Amino acid sequence: MKIDFHSHVKISKNSMFMPEYFSEMVKEASDAGLDALAMTEHFNTRKFQDIYDYLDEHYAYVDGYYNVEGLKLFPGMEVDVKEVGHILIIGDKNEILAIRNRLDSHTEKEHFIQFADLMDIADEYNVLRIGAHPFRESTPLHHIDKEQLKRLDALDLNGKDLYSYSNEAYVEKLTSFAESLELPIVGGSDTHQFLQYGCIYNTFETNCNDVDELKRMITNGGYHTVISPNLHLKVKSATLVKKLIKNTINQEGYATIYAS
Repeated sequence: MKIDFHSHVKISKNSMFMPEYFSEMVKEASDAGLDALAMTEHFNTRKFQDIYDYLDEHYAYVDGYYNVEGLKLFPGMEVDVKEVGHILIIGDKNEILAIRNRLDSHTEKEHFIQFADLMDIADEYNVLRIGAHPFRESTPLHHIDKEQLKRLDALDLNGKDLYSYSNEAYVEKLTSFAESLELPIVGGSDTHQFLQYGCIYNTFETNCNDVDELKRMITNGGYHTVISPNLHLKVKSATLVKKLIKNTINQEGYATIYAS
């Protein structure tokens, strides 16, 4: 099973959810050879609930994932913490929505939740917790107390960061940091535009159908992470197209080339 652990289904957090854009993203993810995505949309994206309302109306939810035209879509979200940094939370859709509801008062920058408090909430649910892009200059995680960071399940080797920084040096730095925390590393493209799919992904030894199976495979090391030789081209192309699409977003939050 080939899975991307960091994927968005909206062009930006300020845009509306657009079914046409979502369908295009899913199709292209499959065409890129992926079998599964963790849908880690920003928790404070515009009208977060719209995404799940659409999925529930159009696709079957089967034992931990949405079956979207044969692609497994695992529910999740990307949460900002007060110390600066992003955490990917992945799990059953009801638990993801329950956590999201508890974060209603923390969606603005001045009210972002403390890392430890987010982990306390996550402890009450059966979810996978991944520290996103730990060494990204704008939203790092490495400065947070190590004992708190050890409460995560894994760290994110991020496609955008591999593009922005030297691949070899960045991987070495992240690997050393992960070893100091005794945490595994999983790959995520961090895509908002489909050309980025396949820049990095994880090949699991067996298929996984729910968060328990995902966590077990990660903990046991039953996977390997693949970095595409075309990563720079994929990310650069996606970045340029994303910028063009964002320039068409109207006041209602729709990209005019997708709005019906």
